[in-house]
Amino acid sequence: MGMNQTPSGERLHIGFFGKRNAGKSSIVNAVTGQNLAIVSEVKGTTTDPVYKSMELLPLGPVMIIDTPGLDDEGELGQLRIGKTRQVINKTDIGIIVADGREGKGRQEEKLMEVFRRKKIPFLTVYNKKDLCGGFGGCQYGRPCSRDDDKALWVSAATGEGIQELKEAIGRLRERENDRHLVADLLQPSDTVILVVPVDKAAPKGRLILPQQQTIRDILDSQAVAIVCKEDELGNTLELMKKKPKLVITDSQVFQQVDRMTPPDILMTSFSVLFARYKGDLWQTVEGAKALEAIEDGDQILISEGCTHHRQCGDIGTYKLPA
Repeated sequence: MGMNQTPSGERLHIGFFGKRNAGKSSIVNAVTGQNLAIVSEVKGTTTDPVYKSMELLPLGPVMIIDTPGLDDEGELGQLRIGKTRQVINKTDIGIIVADGREGKGRQEEKLMEVFRRKKIPFLTVYNKKDLCGGFGGCQYGRPCSRDDDKALWVSAATGEGIQELKEAIGRLRERENDRHLVADLLQPSDTVILVVPVDKAAPKGRLILPQQQTIRDILDSQAVAIVCKEDELGNTLELMKKKPKLVITDSQVFQQVDRMTPPDILMTSFSVLFARYKGDLWQTVEGAKALEAIEDGDQILISEGCTHHRQCGDIGTYKLPA
């Protein structure tokens, strides 16, 4: 899969935050090397989060996000601030941008508290270094902030410090080399059977992305992937001279596949693998235990994070309630 085709969810999300006119958009343009965001001396030029997919070494594929100012005003301003807060929830690395002539203020401090509470690594960046008369004072009569020894000084206008910012972002993010979909469960030459139902909800002519990613991870492990529908699992197992190491099934046929899979063969689902890969599997297990306490007549809220056209057999409105 090429860099440009890397799924958004697999990219490291790097969000740029700060007050209006701190120069967030100018820094984003300097980091990406493109005029991605409109810049202006008028406060509040950025009215919606702007997303840009790119390659940032040594991190690889990333998603750069430019956000509206934290100090926006009025009714629309509060809506924009709300969108900025939503971006925080999907941020892997936060970049707090402050005007070097003004230093760090209440909004920046609050943002730092949020990042610390959510355990999101972040950098503080003072922009407009070219307008400051050195680090001891500023030509505007305000002292330049040096209270954060981890802060970086940059100038989006001249490009000074931008390369250092990229390198600092790279150092900030530790590579998660131990994170795998299924590779850590396999040895070379192991065989994995993937049970993939083809129903009304299945996309025509292709597999869904989680199935593709699982197959790729199996192949990268020097293992063998065999794909079949649920009604062919029994025949597939009988034809195999060597029993598979693992059976991975779609959740909707989990019980059926469980009945057909011998107890000495490991079995799991795509959903469980991705819960382990993207989130906290043990927290998911604790949440699943709540099902044991459900009684007749209880109400259950089902929330979906994906956007799609509802159709017959929809998972949120039909399969899960059933």
